[in-house]
Amino acid sequence: MDSLYRLAPLIIVLAFFYLLIFLPESRRRKKYNAMLQGLKVNDEVMTKGGIIGKIAHIQENVLTIQTGPDRVKIKLDKTGVLNVLSETKKQESTDIDKK
Repeated sequence: MDSLYRLAPLIIVLAFFYLLIFLPESRRRKKYNAMLQGLKVNDEVMTKGGIIGKIAHIQENVLTIQTGPDRVKIKLDKTGVLNVLSETKKQESTDIDKK
């Protein structure tokens, strides 16, 4: 019984870390993976490096994006995408329409 009292604070701290750190991170990771799976041609994306462009071609794990007025094509891994901008614009316009 005495050893249970000694382990109780450790168990409480581990549960606290799980609820505050690991659970939200796994939710974020699932949302990010769903976003990567939902990428399609002509989506406007921002890379982790800050480059904004439209998806021109999608292969297994490689995207080709066009950016700038010269239509420069850049190949990058899917995990290099930070977020999809075209969906954000659509959501903002629907939010404004609802008001």
